[in-house]
Amino acid sequence: MTISTAIAHLTVLLGDRLVTGGAVCTQHGENETYYPNTPPDAVAFPASTEEVAAILKVCNAQHCPVVPYGAASSLEGQHLCTSGGISLDMARMNKIVEVNAEDLNIVVQPGITRIRLNEELRATGLFFPIDPGADASLGGMAATRASGTTAVRYGTMRENVLALEAVMADGTIIRTGSRARKSSTGYDLTHLLIGSEGTLGVITELTLRLQGVPEATKAATCRFPSVENAVNCVIMTIQSGLPMARIELVDEMMVRGFNLYSGAGLPEEPHLFLEFHGTDAGVQEQSATFEEIAADFGAKGWATADTVEARNVLWAMRHKSHYASAALGEGGHIWPTDVCVPISRLAEAVLQSKRDAARLGLTGTIVGHVGDGNFHVGLSVDPANPDEMARAEEFTTALAETALRLGGTVSGEHGVGLGKQKFMAAEHGPALAYMRTIKAGFDPNNILNPGKTLPAGT
Repeated sequence: MTISTAIAHLTVLLGDRLVTGGAVCTQHGENETYYPNTPPDAVAFPASTEEVAAILKVCNAQHCPVVPYGAASSLEGQHLCTSGGISLDMARMNKIVEVNAEDLNIVVQPGITRIRLNEELRATGLFFPIDPGADASLGGMAATRASGTTAVRYGTMRENVLALEAVMADGTIIRTGSRARKSSTGYDLTHLLIGSEGTLGVITELTLRLQGVPEATKAATCRFPSVENAVNCVIMTIQSGLPMARIELVDEMMVRGFNLYSGAGLPEEPHLFLEFHGTDAGVQEQSATFEEIAADFGAKGWATADTVEARNVLWAMRHKSHYASAALGEGGHIWPTDVCVPISRLAEAVLQSKRDAARLGLTGTIVGHVGDGNFHVGLSVDPANPDEMARAEEFTTALAETALRLGGTVSGEHGVGLGKQKFMAAEHGPALAYMRTIKAGFDPNNILNPGKTLPAGT
């Protein structure tokens, strides 16, 4: 029972759609952060659910690891084949299966990306609202329970997936959920698989909720004298019940990164990036109400982006924050991390993270989907500098401890993957043992993305 035997069987099954070695394997070992390149032994390109099932039957029999691969935009190394084996590239399974406009849902294959999905939906007057920034694949977004800038209004992938088709470790094909908006039958396997990071099954089809394109959309920016003022403005806005579509914090270091990377020309002060959805009258009312709230916290420099082109420029800049953060450092790499806390503790968490970065002499940026209490820190690091990497490790540990102390979670968005496993016991306690029981029941030979999500232990 070996990886080489599995590869021999898969070569017969897939022909030239199984690639070993060379640039393809190197590409599938890359990632967006500081982890070293970790190429798989082979890359498989299935074209159907039945082929995925056949691949998993072979690999399960040979105890060969299988790691699903989407757009490789995850930030905790979820797609890296750290135990070798097969990288299961879902790019060829990228079709829209069925649009049910009257029911506001759509059935898609996992390889389609969110930008292409919304391009295909444009003529229907509907859209899929989850926007993690990167042009991620929908299968990867479900597997990592992605959210993003619009989650404050539309929720995360957890709330927007109605049903799944998935292939289990032994090759069994299952369906979970349905097109109905709710169900009270059986265990909720749909939401068990969402966020499981490919460790429990391989998602091969998704039924997603859709939303109507809003009648009016308005984006805006404003700046504040301090991060504390900006965050407290957010807290007051959310507690006032104002229906924000996006409310994003960028601190002064992140603004500096935007200026270096995108030529933004913004004053280097903390900013909020905003968006309002609704009717024409509703959007104007929401915007005016927010301006009143923001004025109480010293906001200035109010600027609007009323056209599609202006909004696209604004959000494209925000979505490139990972690369803009890298522009601030000499190492060319970013150690990204995120936490999520109750909205009432957000200011405390953000300010503590800034104190910790200063104490450790680290260059870091803060961006946040702060309407959810979720914020990200991007540390500029040089992987060849062990002292800097050790300080970054100390920072991420301190940030995780802060989040847990304040009643939050060590990741609201990036997931666990490789980087957050060491915090799982502190966050979940005895529940971690039940997670291991689920993993063993779904994948007794531990072939599905081994070494991810759950820390080693019994």
